[in-house]
Amino acid sequence: MNFPDNQAMDVVGDRPDSGIRRPGAAPLGDPLIGDLVADLREYAIFALDADGRVSSWSAGARRVKGYDSEEVIGRHFSVFYPSEQVESGYPDWELGQAMARGFFIDRGWRLRKGGTRFWAHVVITAQRAPDGSLEGFIKVVRDETEAHAQRQRSERRFTDLFELAPVGIALLDQDERILDANGALCDLLGDRLHGKSAADLMHPSDSQAGLISSPAGPAELDRQPAAPRVLARADGRPVFCDVRCAASVHDDGNRFWLAVFQDVTEQVRHAETLHFQATHDQTTGLLNRQGVNELLTPVLAGGGTDRAAVLFCDLDNFKRVNDSLGHDAGDELLLALAQRLTTELPPCCTPARLYGDEFLVVCSDVSGCGGIDALTTKVSDILSAAIPLQDRLVCITASIGAVAVQDGATIDEIISAADAAMFDAKRGHGRLTRTAPTTSGAQLTLEEELRDALRHDGLQLHYQPIVARDRSIVLAEALVRWRHPDLGPLAPDVILPVAEKGGLLPELDRWVLRTALGEATTWKSHDGHPVGVTVNVSGLRPEAPDFADEISAAISETGIAPDRVVVEMVETSLVDLPSKPRKTMSDLARTGVRFAMDDFGTGYSSLARLKDLPTQIVKLDRRFVSGMGTDPADLGIVRAVVELARAMRRTCIAEGVENTTQRRLLEGLGVDACQGFLFSRPLPAPEFRALIGAPGPELR
Repeated sequence: MNFPDNQAMDVVGDRPDSGIRRPGAAPLGDPLIGDLVADLREYAIFALDADGRVSSWSAGARRVKGYDSEEVIGRHFSVFYPSEQVESGYPDWELGQAMARGFFIDRGWRLRKGGTRFWAHVVITAQRAPDGSLEGFIKVVRDETEAHAQRQRSERRFTDLFELAPVGIALLDQDERILDANGALCDLLGDRLHGKSAADLMHPSDSQAGLISSPAGPAELDRQPAAPRVLARADGRPVFCDVRCAASVHDDGNRFWLAVFQDVTEQVRHAETLHFQATHDQTTGLLNRQGVNELLTPVLAGGGTDRAAVLFCDLDNFKRVNDSLGHDAGDELLLALAQRLTTELPPCCTPARLYGDEFLVVCSDVSGCGGIDALTTKVSDILSAAIPLQDRLVCITASIGAVAVQDGATIDEIISAADAAMFDAKRGHGRLTRTAPTTSGAQLTLEEELRDALRHDGLQLHYQPIVARDRSIVLAEALVRWRHPDLGPLAPDVILPVAEKGGLLPELDRWVLRTALGEATTWKSHDGHPVGVTVNVSGLRPEAPDFADEISAAISETGIAPDRVVVEMVETSLVDLPSKPRKTMSDLARTGVRFAMDDFGTGYSSLARLKDLPTQIVKLDRRFVSGMGTDPADLGIVRAVVELARAMRRTCIAEGVENTTQRRLLEGLGVDACQGFLFSRPLPAPEFRALIGAPGPELR
């Protein structure tokens, strides 16, 4: 039989020892019982017959219930119950429980004479004869109305606080299932939560298992410190909360958990915004230097350096954009390039902007990008773009330095090495550059390996053709290559810094000079026209006592005609050259050897010194060539250099020619020859021999 939910029941297994008649005990009217009843003034104690009718009545019963004995004896005890309980048969059910168990304990509303209610604590004990037959019942009732009211007021205060609290609160059972949740928590998560488990509240990004990390022991109250957790709204959006949990105990002894949820989403978002601003560039949205530090720190700490690389990229002639179109246009260009890097780089690469027009690319898996050369080419292609700005099409290129990250290197060492490599590229040692050593240990190792390669023919030369106006190949520049067993093919931008730091430049120059001159003797063009070879020297300097002897010895040993030999030196090495080295160069020139001033226009006092130096060839720096199609200033510089060379009867060769527009402009200005990727990349010796030996090589 079911009864109303508001009827609380509390059944226990120990019989009351006071005032309860056992089989064979004295009847309620005995003097002993009378004295005991007189002492229990707060209790109503009376007897019922087997049918539930009142058979005896005490003074305490009169005080609690309000009936005199003559008013109640003989009446059914249901007169003390509210009508809804009587209609449900609850009084008789209570007697049935007492008969079955020997006693019954209950709490609930009862009636006094006149119909007023009071909250009662009730004990009903069955009275049986020695033969076990039912004689009746003893009922003990205590008025707990005031205690109940106090408890209700306390519960009401808790309920009011539970609902009024601005933070989310939940009650959970031992299995972390929600018993109750206040309105603030339901509003926070946008859902009804009763009956759900704690796991149902968590966002997929929350990696912790369960809401309660350390369940309390059976006899202790446990509290957990505040823990940051990520909950999920009903629509799936994350909610960041600080969660505090504490274990407690119900009145019935069952344990439960109280959990308080403090919404800190706004604080987290604000902190994320501040962190983003601190680690990202405001103009482009890319990582800044601090962001790069945070990105590289775990790479260096986690031992992932064997696959990582850093590329330092500097835009060529970016200043002309700011000067011509204004800084807003410059920022627009930077943003456009940043978007290209973001969308076109492989997933394992992260772009950053350091300062001004300097970008950085951090790659966590170089092998996944096809190697460092392929990655550098990819980045160069991305940054070589024509960007529409203020109704103009601005062409931009970049000089790039790349480093493979070495174990033990610091972030500053890595970026400095990449920066240095970029400056080598900017000075014209190559459009793309790659350098390996970032620590003194790596430098020493590469020095030793380079020294061994020089002594055991471990290096190679590639040759890039220099093409005259009639498309014939008149010269070829020798460029050193090193196929390193671990780092792969290395270009001059890697080899030269290693050689310079290791004091190997003179030895390297001697090897290149002899090898290039020797291979040039095997070149046979299809039309019989001799093709000369040009060699860059930086370790063999004109002021050295053996400068002329070294060049003359190489010519003699290989048997090449001196007029096929061109010795290139950068303009800065020729500035303030004393008279004796100039005479040495002039003496060699009288034998037929020609000297070329490389990177003309990038040094100092160029015009003043050009007429004094025995240089027959001027090589126009690539930075002016790359900008001449879009920048009037660059075009003016190229025109001035060409006319100057013609006036001084020097041959003018333009470097870095990469498209037909540049070639046509240069030829229109009177440049004698061009060199660049438009015609050919540097080729291994066998391929170059095949190129010049074929009739009518396909050169644009």
